[in-house]
Amino acid sequence: MNFSSKLLENAVAEFAKLPGVGQKTALRLVLHLLNQEKLDVERFSHAISKLRNEIQFCRVCHNISDLQVCEICASPKRDHSMICVVEDTRDVMAIQNTDQYNGVYHVLGGLISPMDGIGPSDLQVDTLVERLKENDIKEVIFALSATMEGDTTIFYLHKKLKDFNINISTIARGIAFGGELEYVDEVTLGRSIVTRVPYENSLSK
Repeated sequence: MNFSSKLLENAVAEFAKLPGVGQKTALRLVLHLLNQEKLDVERFSHAISKLRNEIQFCRVCHNISDLQVCEICASPKRDHSMICVVEDTRDVMAIQNTDQYNGVYHVLGGLISPMDGIGPSDLQVDTLVERLKENDIKEVIFALSATMEGDTTIFYLHKKLKDFNINISTIARGIAFGGELEYVDEVTLGRSIVTRVPYENSLSK
């Protein structure tokens, strides 16, 4: 692609680094910004810069937060005896949108995937174990994507947590195998949370 400006070329190259954005889409986005008021573009740039420089991860659950402890973990209205284990922040948002869950979360930050070089030590597993040791937890719900990586992660976590005196459950598989939580409709996901089953039961199916 030939560019009339090096500045334009550089901007397009940066936008094209975003997932799912090719050069043509990147060019369209950059040209759109060029047609906006300077103040709007500066506001856009400032928001991205502020996000990157000031965003925090909750020291309790590892969810993205503006503060050291996120609003969910800090809320006295939540059931802190119930932890829903998810892959990332997108899954927290998906489950929150169902209005079917009132516990707290634990964000692993990924899934075990030997093919990608991701092992248990790369995830927030140890802090989950510490939460169970230090708090009166009654149930842990595995809400991970119905993929090989998700099932591998659940199997590993179950072995780590099975000696604790807690209920361990997994969301019901109204979700097709291979499906990722962020793409599941809210009704199906909400029903899967409500009709969760003991993890041991899911092994026999």
